Amino acid sequence: MLGLLAKKVGMTQVFDDGGNLTPVTVMRVDPSIVIAQKTEEKDGYRAVLVGVDDAKKNRVTRPYAGQFPENIAPKKRIRELRDFEKEVAVGDSLGVETLEGVRYVDVSGISKGKGFQGVMRRYGFGGGRKTHGSKFHREPGSTGQSTYPGKTFKNVKLPGRMGREKVTVLSLRVVKMDPEKQLIMVRGAVPGVNKGLVFVRAAVKK
Repeated sequence: MLGLLAKKVGMTQVFDDGGNLTPVTVMRVDPSIVIAQKTEEKDGYRAVLVGVDDAKKNRVTRPYAGQFPENIAPKKRIRELRDFEKEVAVGDSLGVETLEGVRYVDVSGISKGKGFQGVMRRYGFGGGRKTHGSKFHREPGSTGQSTYPGKTFKNVKLPGRMGREKVTVLSLRVVKMDPEKQLIMVRGAVPGVNKGLVFVRAAVKK
């Protein structure tokens, strides 16, 4: 698997050679430093541990800092990449070049939080009629039985917290890569807020 940690910058538009406009989401790849490698002999599987964004020294505990080599500053965010397809060494910096030649990517991130919402916004319920004296408008309706077993079962669609969940968008087409500015531009929407951290990997279905 080939993957990188990136930050969502925002959306813009790109014109191709034929003058066609394509809306794209821009992601910036900050240097991902290889912290450690895991092997089948020692750990039972192959993986590469990468980190981005240096952490402040007064915010790092000794146990957390102990997993970083002496010549690498502790990082705020760490990600384990299993079965990494390229040969790397501890201390290497991974950039956009890692995904060179990849035409489609999957992007994972934490979606925008929308707070406490009702069933109409959260699940798309139709609601009741607004005329002829009806008093049923935006309520969820019946949630259980009046007799046996006399309880509400789990997983009933009810009002609650919406958003701020892990979301993966599959098979986004890579429109352009800028190795100089370490940017990836993909056609379509990417989960999360601007400046939020996302994980970009080579598409598993394409």
